[in-house]
Amino acid sequence: MTKANQDNLYRHVEFLTTLRPYRTYLNLDSLGQVTDYVSSEMSTGGLEISEQTWMAGGREYSNIIGRWAPEKEQRLIIGAHYDVCGNQPGADDNASAVAGLLETARMLCEAEPDLAYGVDFVAYCLEEPPFFATTEMGSYIHAKSLNDEGVNVLGMICYEMIGFFSDEPGSQTYPDPMLEQLYPDTGNFIIVVGIQAHEDFNRKFHNLMSTDAAIDVQKITFPNRGGLASMSDHINYWKFGYPALMVNDTSFLRNPHYHEVTDDIGTLNFDKMKEVVNSTYQAIINLQAREMV
Repeated sequence: MTKANQDNLYRHVEFLTTLRPYRTYLNLDSLGQVTDYVSSEMSTGGLEISEQTWMAGGREYSNIIGRWAPEKEQRLIIGAHYDVCGNQPGADDNASAVAGLLETARMLCEAEPDLAYGVDFVAYCLEEPPFFATTEMGSYIHAKSLNDEGVNVLGMICYEMIGFFSDEPGSQTYPDPMLEQLYPDTGNFIIVVGIQAHEDFNRKFHNLMSTDAAIDVQKITFPNRGGLASMSDHINYWKFGYPALMVNDTSFLRNPHYHEVTDDIGTLNFDKMKEVVNSTYQAIINLQAREMV
């Protein structure tokens, strides 16, 4: 059975976090190094690579798309953003997720499962401020292109911050006392985040991800978009009616290094990150078109 390689995850995060200048929207050379790296890694695995470009603030930015089984009409989208917020290395936010994206792509190419749907792996730019929640986000550009082209989309899975964990009791915080009663107080789990409109998709993905998992997989479904439900690129797929969810380590509710210069590779738990990727991969290859249970 295909498993995630922890050394690969570390190698990807190391590359991203050691780039200087940092990979902010202002540093086009560093962003270009990322797109070259992602393209190379995806093409090595055998994915069909394309680059999607657009202009924002007078500068050109790129999404890198790697397509597995491009002949399949229905597509499952797996995405992660590669830019950072300000001058910091962005190990958890969001090098961890890009590493997960690349390793998931490698696993799929190696295993070559017989699926009814193809899979598109997308590395986005411009998730972070000042572009967050605007139509200049890379994920908005991509989601709109799918809608404009009439692509049959099974759903979208957003990798967002999947590397920070703690086994210390009380390490997990919540903004609402009700959530404290429902979820663990120790920050050693991963969580599937979605909204009620796509609960069938959320539930099935969570069930598949948590089956025989070597990490605790939780799920939260918010009534509507906004707030904690809408903290990453999945939001732009909702705008076009596509089922979408986020796989997340709860971000600033757990990680004190969020958007800080201390968000470096030494803060990540690669053993747990590996299990997040293993569990996500198992869900990805077991989804069946329009068979939500």
